[in-house]
Amino acid sequence: MMNQRILTMTAIGAMVATMALAGCDKRDQMGARDGSGSTVASADQRARDMGNDARGGLDKAKDATENAAAKMGDKIDDAVITTSVKTELAKDKSLSALKINVDTSNGRVALKGKAPSNEAREHATTLAQNVKGVVSVDNQLAVEPGSS
Repeated sequence: MMNQRILTMTAIGAMVATMALAGCDKRDQMGARDGSGSTVASADQRARDMGNDARGGLDKAKDATENAAAKMGDKIDDAVITTSVKTELAKDKSLSALKINVDTSNGRVALKGKAPSNEAREHATTLAQNVKGVVSVDNQLAVEPGSS
């Protein structure tokens, strides 16, 4: 009789365990819930959303870096243009590169200073316009004979 009771209790325990496991399996299929009531599926979705947000942040950082690099490239290009214009002016015997200030911004060159004649002044514009990367030339040179 004692053996029969132990067998019955073991059977009941096995049934309870089986039902509990079946219930766990069913809960997983429906979406296991944590203490806050949110499902694993919604947690997965939140994780995917966070990943998308991170990718969006990386895209924004990439764009900002590319923009900064482009601006830096523009500054370098402007410096190269300024140097090239100064070099061309220095090669010309009628112009004094020391008396002409060259400023470049976004490929736009401004010439300020003195030229010895109208012809020299106009030639300075032509020299600057022929430099690669120059978009426009603002010639503000004052004509002062004997200034070369």
